[in-house]
Amino acid sequence: MKDNVFHAIQDEYADDYSYCYGCGRLNHEGLHLRTGWDGEFTVTHYTPRTEHTAVPGFVYGGLIASLVDCHGTGSAALALHRKNGHEPGDGVEPPRFVTASLKLDYLKPTPLGVDLRAIGSVEEIHPKKFRVLVEVYAEELCCVKGEVVAVVMPDTFKN
Repeated sequence: MKDNVFHAIQDEYADDYSYCYGCGRLNHEGLHLRTGWDGEFTVTHYTPRTEHTAVPGFVYGGLIASLVDCHGTGSAALALHRKNGHEPGDGVEPPRFVTASLKLDYLKPTPLGVDLRAIGSVEEIHPKKFRVLVEVYAEELCCVKGEVVAVVMPDTFKN
């Protein structure tokens, strides 16, 4: 997997909230998606494995939905963390988000065996709610456009 994210927001999540199948660093069976800043945009890289096949040569759409979902919540966490004056790696625990809405448009079949790059732009729509527009690229081909509405994780989710 090609991963150019040096300081990922998921690396900063508290251990109790690091078991997400998509982005949890402590989920040994998970995807270990990592989201960071690339200028004013957010980026996540992932290279799908053979078991992510839909039909020979192409990626299963559910895997792409997971990529967009975790990229969206990670992007919202990055944005609020920055708004609060922090960056990943500065030792301050970031906020944790959950998905309120996930919308996807599959534009082209996504080829298997190449690095996928999710690029996000974040818009605050409420102090605890962010909209993230995501485009997923396989090399230079935009395969998917998505939208994630992410909300700060409610206290009912906390131990």
